[in-house]
Amino acid sequence: MTDERVIRIEPVTRLEGHGELTIELTKTGKVKDVKFHVSSTRFFEKFLENRFAEEAARIAPRICGICPEPHHLAAVKAVEAAWKVTPPPAATKLRRLLINAKQYSSHALHFFALAAPDFLAGPFADPATRNVVAIIKALPDVGKMALQVMEFGQDLAAAVGGKAIHPVTATPGGMLNPFSEEKRDEFLKRIVETKERTLQTVELAKKVVQDYWDPITKLAVVDTYYLGMHNKGNLEIYDGNLRVMDPEGKIVADFNPRDYKKYYGEYVPEHSYATHIYYKPVGYPKGIWRANSLARVNVADKMATPIAQEALKEMRDALGRPIHATFAYHWARIIELVQAIEEMEGLLKDPDIVSTDVKLSDVEPRRGEGVGCVEAPRGTLVHNYWTDEDGMITKANLVVATNNNIAGIERSLVEAAKQIFEQKAHESLSLPDPMIK
Repeated sequence: MTDERVIRIEPVTRLEGHGELTIELTKTGKVKDVKFHVSSTRFFEKFLENRFAEEAARIAPRICGICPEPHHLAAVKAVEAAWKVTPPPAATKLRRLLINAKQYSSHALHFFALAAPDFLAGPFADPATRNVVAIIKALPDVGKMALQVMEFGQDLAAAVGGKAIHPVTATPGGMLNPFSEEKRDEFLKRIVETKERTLQTVELAKKVVQDYWDPITKLAVVDTYYLGMHNKGNLEIYDGNLRVMDPEGKIVADFNPRDYKKYYGEYVPEHSYATHIYYKPVGYPKGIWRANSLARVNVADKMATPIAQEALKEMRDALGRPIHATFAYHWARIIELVQAIEEMEGLLKDPDIVSTDVKLSDVEPRRGEGVGCVEAPRGTLVHNYWTDEDGMITKANLVVATNNNIAGIERSLVEAAKQIFEQKAHESLSLPDPMIK
């Protein structure tokens, strides 16, 4: 017999995949431990073995139904690295358009469908009102805007990738299809209103931040290392170096993704199928890092586009750098939403985006090892493939966003649990009146 109390939450909702949460309390109500369980196996590394490398870009997107485009592109970049292939510049621009379309639609989905219900209805509201359907009913203008914003990103992803979910157009050596002038013109017309809706979303998000300033700055604030991609200091999601920032804000590593094994450590917990990735030079658990939007805006010196840079400055003026507040991920996500729409606008106006020179004609399989790295909305992806002389994958190593974040998630949950169960922080935090009831 034991007087310890165990709280289980299964499944954890509003995430892709299968997750469970266990909170262990002592008989005096102290938090003993919090475990986040990834409760299913995936086997994608084994699925890829003994497959023609060209198939990786069609298999890997099935890892995630919300962010298949980043896996599609990480896979094809890994094969190109192994075979020493450089796609035409126009193909690279199409890929950048594709990944930004996904970044945009995913961040909009996360803010409006996964986060907004808790903020707009209040964290203690009845679940019947704390969902996206209730928001659409109570705030039809906000609901309509949310659907229009998400639709633009999904439509553009489908136009470039062949399908909105699980794209098919990226192939070793380029893209299977050029982007027509008709499609370009269609999206250029739509992007004017979409950009305006994006700025309206920013204003809504800023109101949420102001209203929830107390919990954002006080609840689940944990200092960790951070991992993210940059290009000459600019926040980058398709092709660049990786940076690691320590909890004090110092950049302690800046490296080409092909050297990831020097910096990535891997811890295997007993309670989860997902391994914990950490900053190898300092060990585990001291080197636990986080990826995703907040990590990227932390490690970047600046945003790559002007309006997004203004938004980043406002965030840093309010919270500093680095930002350790877990709830600030929502704010960072909105800043990246702005960069994505600005990037898409620039790419759609680039004459190369409708070039027909989008695929090499002389790609030959070869024995080799290659690393493909991009940023998914929820964190850094590394695809590492080994191929034989026939172009078959003999080995694959995948490090996905979940691996990069799960140790940091547990650390945040431990801190939040202590604040709630031991300090009763939820009783003293200042919360706004709900926008919907």
